[in-house]
Amino acid sequence: QVQLVESGGGLVQPGGSLRLSCVASTSRFNIYAMGWYRQAPGKQREFVARITAGGVTNYLDSVKGRFTISRDNAKNTVYLQMNSLEPEDTAVYYCNPTQGSRYEPLFGSWGQGTQVTVSS
Repeated sequence: QVQLVESGGGLVQPGGSLRLSCVASTSRFNIYAMGWYRQAPGKQREFVARITAGGVTNYLDSVKGRFTISRDNAKNTVYLQMNSLEPEDTAVYYCNPTQGSRYEPLFGSWGQGTQVTVSS
């Protein structure tokens, strides 16, 4: 019954920026660590970034210094600011609460995701 709605993707040139948003329809949003995941063509879905309920953040090594995750509990929304985008960042981006030391998704279902394409 929980819904995850991602938005903000698009087509950008290398070096460009995008800001993704994810709205989660759950009353427990404030206690969840929230994460972003992505799936590129021909690859498995991978963890990108997470933010705990207390504001602690973690990132995939390849996006450190370029991506910033944040949250607005009043809006049940988690954001991903993506700067200095590279073609390798091209993927469908999804959000989900995270769990465990490997930041696995908590919910069994996923939203539709939002497409990010980085190309010249």
